[in-house]
Amino acid sequence: MRHFGHIAPAVRKRLFYQEPGEFTPASPARLLSAALGATLYSPATRPRLADDVLKQGAQGVVSMVLCLEDSISDADVIAGEENLVRQFADLAGRPGAERPLLFIRVRTPEQIPDLTRRLGPTVSLLSGFVLPKFTAERGLPFLEALTLAEAESGHRLFAMPVLESPELLYRESRVETLEGIFRAVDKYRDRVLALRLGVTDFCSSYGLRRGPDMTAYDIQVVASVISDVVNMLGRADGTGFTVTGPVWEYFRVQERMFKPLLRQSPFHEVQAVALRQKLIEHAMDGLLREISLDRANGLLGKTCIHPSHVLPVHALSVVSHEEYSDAQDILRPERGGGGVLRSAYTNKMNEVKPHRAWAERTLLRAEAFGVANEDIGFVELLAAGLAD
Repeated sequence: MRHFGHIAPAVRKRLFYQEPGEFTPASPARLLSAALGATLYSPATRPRLADDVLKQGAQGVVSMVLCLEDSISDADVIAGEENLVRQFADLAGRPGAERPLLFIRVRTPEQIPDLTRRLGPTVSLLSGFVLPKFTAERGLPFLEALTLAEAESGHRLFAMPVLESPELLYRESRVETLEGIFRAVDKYRDRVLALRLGVTDFCSSYGLRRGPDMTAYDIQVVASVISDVVNMLGRADGTGFTVTGPVWEYFRVQERMFKPLLRQSPFHEVQAVALRQKLIEHAMDGLLREISLDRANGLLGKTCIHPSHVLPVHALSVVSHEEYSDAQDILRPERGGGGVLRSAYTNKMNEVKPHRAWAERTLLRAEAFGVANEDIGFVELLAAGLAD
């Protein structure tokens, strides 16, 4: 699979200076964690789940979570488990179809080895499990269960803990909780693919809900948690993990309070005024703003609950030609001693040692999402994806 693989090769050649790289579920964890992109959630109870998975894979989704937790009622858990076993068997019977990386979000540690056994040979289609409300105390049993399931099945399984508990939100317990989370995930570092932020649960602790005109970073109590999570768990010194962005809840807005956040000129320049209007009507201007803030704050990828959110996440994850040029300059072998140089675009200073970690992360993102041609921006990437 590859990002933008659903777009015609001729179109990709026009859009990309370096096309997104191919990867498989067996690829190195370092690449997979960067390539998750927009992770689309779906209730595990959907009767045509296998069809849904293949449909989304054909439309550019590269990672999905099949949820047995908050997206279904307590009474439907058993039926959801049974449905997953049936749907995985259905998927296994369709070789050659484009399938995203598949994860199951469970409720209890015991579900992990139980589901792995019940899936039988079709566990080969599973990339791992999403672990809810993760703290050191609640999370370690999940990670131990995943290790057991992996050993029994002989199949590599990753964990994606969700950071969403009140202990993480409350100031008086936050640092201790983060320290405990770090110890737990560090012990199982090889199995932890990414850490996911559960901002909806954070908001619920205070009876809050951000509107379509606001991002998670406008809710200060939430923004402070994101800051501390990145501070302690997302460091670029080799101790950190990939941290993914929070879910965007909206996909159509009937009435707005504030002006749209999208500038008009990028759309006028490529004759895509109608695209701008469509994005605004579907609350995508707020989503695009939040994705940009995610990346600026050290997050990569995003939890999504609607297919229309996938392309904006991927379009804004593509590395610009300018970013790529800067990253390559910074990482040239002859720059090993440090120093300062003017960027090839002659519009900024590149300081080799302080910008090295940024450059390394940028080239990893380029490997997963590609590098846009010099004259290509996010509007062209969005337009091409929507037109396909």
